[in-house]
Amino acid sequence: MKALSIHAGPRALEHLTQQGLQPRDVGVVPAAAGGPKGLILGPLDRFIFGHWLAQSQQPVHLVGASIGAWRMATACLNDPVAALLQLEDAYVHQHYEVLPGKKRPPASHVSERFGQSLQAFYAGRVDEVLQHPRYRLHLIAARGRHLLRREHPVATPLGYLGAFMSNAVHRKALGAWLERVVFSSSQGGELGGAETPALPFGTADFRTRQVRLAHANFMDALQASCSIPFVLQAVHHIAGAPPGAYWDGGLTDYHMHLAYNTHQGSGLGAIENIAASADSESASGQFHSKKGVAASDQGAGLVLYPHFQHQVVPGWLDKGLRWRHRSTAALDTMVVLSPRTEWVKTLPNAKLPDRQDFMHYGHDTAARAKAWLTATAAAQQLADELAQWLERPDPGAVQPL
Repeated sequence: MKALSIHAGPRALEHLTQQGLQPRDVGVVPAAAGGPKGLILGPLDRFIFGHWLAQSQQPVHLVGASIGAWRMATACLNDPVAALLQLEDAYVHQHYEVLPGKKRPPASHVSERFGQSLQAFYAGRVDEVLQHPRYRLHLIAARGRHLLRREHPVATPLGYLGAFMSNAVHRKALGAWLERVVFSSSQGGELGGAETPALPFGTADFRTRQVRLAHANFMDALQASCSIPFVLQAVHHIAGAPPGAYWDGGLTDYHMHLAYNTHQGSGLGAIENIAASADSESASGQFHSKKGVAASDQGAGLVLYPHFQHQVVPGWLDKGLRWRHRSTAALDTMVVLSPRTEWVKTLPNAKLPDRQDFMHYGHDTAARAKAWLTATAAAQQLADELAQWLERPDPGAVQPL
């Protein structure tokens, strides 16, 4: 049974039909939120970052939220194959204590343990991420506004109720409650440079800020991007970033449905850019806020997207809004690599790993780990089929996105 599906937007499809796909064609690699579902992409990540992209020299933007942020930061390490295997092992074997009579561990415990895991994982290696010569890392987190500006046992549930109702009316209305904050590494590790690196997507779709990613905020930014509301605690007081509570980036950008075909300098609306200057303290220097800073599009080329499904959903609150799952012109240059539905049914429990498995297996961590490792081992077929297609591209195997 075939495992891999390839879908492409119209411009990407035209390119694949005429020229196939070469490593030099790729300008952006997004990585979705989705918790354990992201484990299924481990073999694809290791092939792409460990072997295939290494054959090219162009800058590549890596854009991720939640587990996608962790995957993309790990891809920036010096030995990405070993590091991505280490990430898989760390994620599969994570364990949290559940108090008697409770179904899930307290958010404070999960946040503490997860923070310790990140500290151990990147200990002594943050420079490898920030100073990668080719990869420009963009970690997305969601910053709370108004009732969500800080975590509170009453205000936070009310704020998320307001966010849910506003988003149901219009996606932009969600911006009254949450804003997209992108933590971006500098080109070639030039942490003290005067310019924050350009985003590879336009930001007219949603309220957005950009912050320089540096030593002082790397761990907090990454943990914030992974902090699912009510499962983990929000992260406050991130160095160099505006004050407030920061949660999982999947809230605003679940599957990275971003405007890759547009750029800030085209009249699409400027972002608020937090760039290096001499106002407030950070590891790489100082930060200040500049309204209306326009960034040019440096994400030239195709958007190569290893994903656990071929639909690209905008925000986490859009999961149940099926009309927002359709492709748009923003994805015209995107190539999505995803598992086939019928192949997924051959995995343990006939599904991808997901967060419900924590409840399903309960205290039986070994059984959950076995199921997840069985799925990730089977996912090697995805990478093998991609390698075969790249060697002998068959346009007939590519479906419209």
